[in-house]
Amino acid sequence: MLAPPLTDAAKRHAELVQALRDHDYRYHVLDAPRISDRDYDALFEELGRLEAAHPGLVGPDSPTQRVGGQPREGFAKVRHPEQMGSLDNAYTTDEVREFDRRVREGLPAGSEVAYVVEPKIDGASVEITYRGGLFALASTRGDGLEGEDVTENVRTLRTLPLTIPFAEELVLRGEVHIRSKEFDEINEDRAAAGEPPLANPRNTAAGSLRLLDPKDTARRPLRIAIWQALGTEGHHGGHAETLDWLASLGLPTHGRHRVVGSLDDLLETLERFRTEREDLPFETDGAVVKVDSYLQQGILGRTSRFPRWAFAFKYGSERAVTRIVTIEVNVGRTGALTPVALLEPAGLGGTVVSRASLHNVDWVRERDVRVGDRVSIEKAGEIIPQVVAVHAELRDGSEKSWTMPDACPDCGTGVVRGDGEAATRCPNRRCPAQVKAAVHHFTRRKGMDVDHLGHYLVGALVDQGIVEDAADLYRLTRDQLVAIDRMAEKSADNVLASIEASRRGRTFARLLTALGLPLVGEVAAKAVADRYGDARALLDADPDRVGTDLEEIHGVGPKIAESVAAWVRDPDSRSLVERLLAAGVVAVQPKIEVAAAGPLSGQSVCVTGVLSRRREDIHADIRAAGGDVHDTVKKGTVYLLAGEKVGKSKLDAAKKHGTKVIDERALDSLLRGVNPGA
Repeated sequence: MLAPPLTDAAKRHAELVQALRDHDYRYHVLDAPRISDRDYDALFEELGRLEAAHPGLVGPDSPTQRVGGQPREGFAKVRHPEQMGSLDNAYTTDEVREFDRRVREGLPAGSEVAYVVEPKIDGASVEITYRGGLFALASTRGDGLEGEDVTENVRTLRTLPLTIPFAEELVLRGEVHIRSKEFDEINEDRAAAGEPPLANPRNTAAGSLRLLDPKDTARRPLRIAIWQALGTEGHHGGHAETLDWLASLGLPTHGRHRVVGSLDDLLETLERFRTEREDLPFETDGAVVKVDSYLQQGILGRTSRFPRWAFAFKYGSERAVTRIVTIEVNVGRTGALTPVALLEPAGLGGTVVSRASLHNVDWVRERDVRVGDRVSIEKAGEIIPQVVAVHAELRDGSEKSWTMPDACPDCGTGVVRGDGEAATRCPNRRCPAQVKAAVHHFTRRKGMDVDHLGHYLVGALVDQGIVEDAADLYRLTRDQLVAIDRMAEKSADNVLASIEASRRGRTFARLLTALGLPLVGEVAAKAVADRYGDARALLDADPDRVGTDLEEIHGVGPKIAESVAAWVRDPDSRSLVERLLAAGVVAVQPKIEVAAAGPLSGQSVCVTGVLSRRREDIHADIRAAGGDVHDTVKKGTVYLLAGEKVGKSKLDAAKKHGTKVIDERALDSLLRGVNPGA
């Protein structure tokens, strides 16, 4: 019997789902997008509206279902079908030769051996199961025998397809990771928000998988690379063939494996990879080498701890040993004092290093770091030099203990340390070091994007008293700039042109990012900017209402909301913004496009309570239908969309203003132009 023809809605739904899958694959796996982010969002929003109008079309494979899980109390245990074991390590060519000898002795005489060499991604290992072509389960490695169920968190990874063209059950293993560039951007945002940096991509990836709310995981730029499929020995002859097959299913693999046919080729490939790995987009601490043939893997077997047919070749972070000449303190934008070791110059990773981070005062105290100590240094993320070990056994008695100064080294103000804080701070907001850091932060690309204003020029302008805060940048003259040492007239003109471009050409969200409100990064800044529109509206808002209003916005938690409210109350912050406005800085947030005509034209809706869909998606649907979204129930609010756990104050306000209380089903009717009461 023939299936009935698809309805127009179902046909369009299938087209949108397939289009979004294709664009996800091209963007997140191939790094070759074909459409803009705006066009992608338009397709996603159309799919959301279609599913809202026709809930029966929603399936577990829909792109809208990636972030559907609710926060949980904890993680259930999952038993692995096969143990997730570890690999033996090798660090030298002699150890590689010894591995090759054991392999050849363990196989029938005269056997030809091929090895697969692939990058060892530094991330968090997970096991993933597809059933009937649908993503069904994900778990952490755990103790190797049993892991934790992180299905809803892994579902948020856009690199992982929710469906594959393979109907049998398929159990995969892969590495969840964050690319180096995206990790650096996270830390830039955290620094802008006054938050401590995350330690490294690996810990960040592992921690993101264990966040109790999948929506929090979805905010992290997590990716996954599949490196193994269980039970495919009957389908394929070896590991390399399986990796190619997985990629053909649309699954993300690292795509960088090589097959070598001799020991000499293996050693040459490992040595070449030592430098090539520096250009990889993800962190890696080595390479994995596997006997390619599944038949040979089975013959070789495993020890009680490791397979005999694979090992991890570790390069390790390059280290150097040098001596601490002295320890100085850097003062950052938020007043935090950071100890820095000045070193006898040492070669490290192709550069000469003479400075290295000492992390914080607790780290120095716990390790009894002294001036004159011999220390090991390496580059964190292979970029930032840091001290990683103190060689107390090499002391000769001339070393001197070091303590954090009682006064700021830049302005002389007494330092403070809050209860439970790791950082010691200078409380003087006029401290020259803080002013320099704040002004430089203001000019960053993600802020007001003022080119040609580097650390040297900002420092000179502050030291000479020309610039006391960011607002003074907009009063700079050509004469003031050319008077700076090494500043040519053409360079001065470039600086002034860039400053002028930022005066009217930046959004309110970027201004907020540039101002560096505590805890407020790019995402939160945009949420605040969307809510208030411009700086004047935020300054004029009732500070006691700001925190409450912002907490109702998805992605703005209570700490961020209170931080913004405190900033609005702060006289110094208000004064700086007033000076920026007086200098002609115009930063307005573009309004979200609203349909000129639609079922909700001229009507407003306040959305509250626990709902089945993301609040911002509901807001987008209301605006697309021509409606307006109110954060609170007030005079003129036509509808109150009430989910579960609605506050009494909202219901009382609705009664007071004659606002009609509706549920999600009624809203769906309104969006379709149907009167829910008809």
